[in-house]
Amino acid sequence: MRTTEIDCRDLPCPRPIIELAKALPSVEVGDQLAVVAHDPAARHDVPAWCRMRGQEYVGEERAADGAPRYVVRRVS
Repeated sequence: MRTTEIDCRDLPCPRPIIELAKALPSVEVGDQLAVVAHDPAARHDVPAWCRMRGQEYVGEERAADGAPRYVVRRVS
């Protein structure tokens, strides 16, 4: 399983979700996409987007610099 990370640290809401949606097609089914974002709404928006789009929300981690990192597994 591979994880692709997208850097959305400086993007305001709703840009992290827009970038997630744009990047998902480039990730193979079964692989993961990690969204790194300081936007506080991303903590709620990423899991909600996964529910609406039928993708798996793996959870929240921390990037090497301490920024929140939201991990999504592509299931379809």
